[in-house]
Amino acid sequence: MATPVPVEINYLQEQKLLKINFNNNTECMLSAEFLRVYSPSAEVQGHHPSEAVLQIGKENVEIQAIEPVGNYAVKLIFSDGHDTGLYTWDYLYELASNYDILWQDYQIKLKQHFEKK
Repeated sequence: MATPVPVEINYLQEQKLLKINFNNNTECMLSAEFLRVYSPSAEVQGHHPSEAVLQIGKENVEIQAIEPVGNYAVKLIFSDGHDTGLYTWDYLYELASNYDILWQDYQIKLKQHFEKK
């Protein structure tokens, strides 16, 4: 079965949430911070999972623009200048489907980072 695709994407600026409606009637809300720390760019993810760079201090980041890329992705432009990740429909759906686990994992990594200091 094909991965669901967005039929509507809106940024709710006051809440800093990206609202995505998929064609399977799934709706999700992903924070700008979450999308920024899970950017698919090589700058964040590296070229191998062991090269991923923990993103720190992104609590106040906002999405400044959403640019369509063909019929398969969007490019998000963030207020901290980050703009190199292409969020494919598959990746957005994966983030939405695994939000709770991914967010918890990020929070644990942040905590560990600050405990080391």
